[in-house]
Amino acid sequence: MTSMTPRQRVLTALDRKVPDRVPFELSYGSFTPSLMDIYVAKTGDQDPETYWNYAIRSVMFRPTPAFRLWRTYGAYYPNDLPVGATIDQFGVVKVFGSTEHFGRGISPLRGAATTGEIASYPLPDPRNPARYAHLKNAVASLHAQDLAAQGELTSTIFETSWAIRGFEETLADLALNPDIVETLFDRMTDLRVIQARQMAEAGVDVLRLGDDVSGQIGMLMSPAMWRRWFKPRLAKIITTAKAIKPDIHIFYHSDGDCQAIIPELVEIGVTVLNPIQPECMDPAQIKIEFGDRLAFWGAIGTQSTMPFGTPEKVRAVVKERIETVGKGGGFLIAPSHILEPEVPWENVIAFIEAVQEFGEYA
Repeated sequence: MTSMTPRQRVLTALDRKVPDRVPFELSYGSFTPSLMDIYVAKTGDQDPETYWNYAIRSVMFRPTPAFRLWRTYGAYYPNDLPVGATIDQFGVVKVFGSTEHFGRGISPLRGAATTGEIASYPLPDPRNPARYAHLKNAVASLHAQDLAAQGELTSTIFETSWAIRGFEETLADLALNPDIVETLFDRMTDLRVIQARQMAEAGVDVLRLGDDVSGQIGMLMSPAMWRRWFKPRLAKIITTAKAIKPDIHIFYHSDGDCQAIIPELVEIGVTVLNPIQPECMDPAQIKIEFGDRLAFWGAIGTQSTMPFGTPEKVRAVVKERIETVGKGGGFLIAPSHILEPEVPWENVIAFIEAVQEFGEYA
């Protein structure tokens, strides 16, 4: 088979066709900080994307400076905050723990009781050119290097909303305070529609959407509740992007077992499913059931294979996933999430080497 450029390889795979070889990445920034320290010590490098030549790179909206965030959202936190706390673009305070996922958030609207409080809460202004004016040049730069460009818009509705409102409060609102949650979800959707339009106008190849709406054994809510609250809003975002760039790939991420809603994700325009978490779903079976409608991205377990397998086990799983999920194309192989401190460096190398060894299509 004729050799492809990195961008051609990604787009061919996401078009559910057979590229010259399976594209890959190490997901979500690749490493937690302690594992990143090992990477730097082992390689003398600071940039895994370039070091391993990922075929797809991200473009993102520029953030509001931290001092402005505190000025905007400080009134929502009248009590003393822990030393070292930071604040994100949506006004959520982050208190970091011993490593990345051991931190906690403090939700600014956790005590809100009225729709007025939700409606007046200051969300970021997506129409501020300082946030998005760079996107076209960033995408053009990646394309000039024959790299695919993905626009980051994950934590699309549910996760950002519950970070602002509080997780338990949001789940209770779904049943008990529908006016409150509807106001928040509508505001979040309106913001994401504008951002999806900006990403599509910039020419990204992939728009990355997603919310963790499922857990280890199934959905966090009933499919009927997901259908009521999230399906039409997600469809609106996707329709906006595709109206501007019909060939844009719509990536959707949910950890856990989201099988109950996969057909409806396809229905509203999702073309790429991530991460096909193998501890919760059988990637080979998902490929059989949905491979005629979806491409797949991920499928290497970060709760199992990467932290606890031997290098030989990592190689065997990579080979098996390429032979099953990658059969007939339609697959970008990656760990199912960021690599945690428990992952041995030898397993990282085993993953890279196995993809190189087994990833070529005949």
